[in-house]
Amino acid sequence: MCAAHSRHKAHGRRKVPPYQPKPRPKPLVDPPSPPIPLTPLVACSPGTPQDVLWHIAEYAPRLRKWLIANPSATPAMLEYLAQVDGPDVARSLQILLESLESHALDAIAHDG
Repeated sequence: MCAAHSRHKAHGRRKVPPYQPKPRPKPLVDPPSPPIPLTPLVACSPGTPQDVLWHIAEYAPRLRKWLIANPSATPAMLEYLAQVDGPDVARSLQILLESLESHALDAIAHDG
């Protein structure tokens, strides 16, 4: 038997270790999320993250009135919107305040 043939034969008897996949390494930095289209629905959705709401408040004046309808808008955000204004912001704030006053009066009348 030649040396090459005996090496091949000996090599063939060796048991192959079971396949164990290695996990893919995580990237060091996750890629950024795709841009969120800024719409009235995004502006008034309570599930929209606060940083997105603040971005709308600062850079999308046409959507500011919709932030006022968002139940997760903070008092600080409402105050900011009152100061910077925008299309229909004053009217939207007026509607919100009237609604809150009406709700408070209903609660007082119901409890009293």
